Amino acid sequence: MSGFFKSSIGRKVAMALSAFFLMFFLLQHLSINILSVFSPELFNEVSHFMGTNPVVQFALQPVLIFAVVFHFVMGFILEIRNSRARKVSYAKNNGSANSSWMSRNMIWSGLTILAFIVLHFIDFWFPEINTKFIQGDWSGTMAGVDGFRYHEELVHKFVSPLRVGAYVLAFVFLGLHLAHGFASAFQSMGASTIRKRNLQIFGKAYSIIIPAGFIFIALYHHLNH
Repeated sequence: MSGFFKSSIGRKVAMALSAFFLMFFLLQHLSINILSVFSPELFNEVSHFMGTNPVVQFALQPVLIFAVVFHFVMGFILEIRNSRARKVSYAKNNGSANSSWMSRNMIWSGLTILAFIVLHFIDFWFPEINTKFIQGDWSGTMAGVDGFRYHEELVHKFVSPLRVGAYVLAFVFLGLHLAHGFASAFQSMGASTIRKRNLQIFGKAYSIIIPAGFIFIALYHHLNH
């Protein structure tokens, strides 16, 4: 297994698998968060179920955190190795002619997304961990709020235009990151030429729809708070 991760192909395959897992999570995360726009009550119910389900909290959540850390660490390792290789090839060729701007700057979009994840953890995950595991309150209720607290907390986070701007900017970079990363992931898994073209179309749609959905949610709650 150690030999697998030491090989270039092994690292790329591992990177692709973690990317697939995170892309599935983004789809699931958006499908829940979009409920906050159309049905706050259902959003609260689903959020409470996810927030108190032991399988989600004690099995899937640690896997998700590991996948995020692994994806970024592996991404930085691959980028450093690719950068060293490009320094040699660029001395002979025009690098911009051989690769897209996004492929040469994945590390910057990755760093932007990583900074956003830290902000997102500060906004939502850390307070949730504090409430449930430190204060021991798993009720999902909040003083002065009818029903569960999740929708109220979500809306409150999008009052500040600076925070909303940070979220929008981060999701724009996420879209750019996904546009290149989606195709690269399937290429690493050995997709055929015809299948690759179809996947590129799907990947472009995914890289637009998912970030646009999150941007819509942030702007909607900001403009309607």
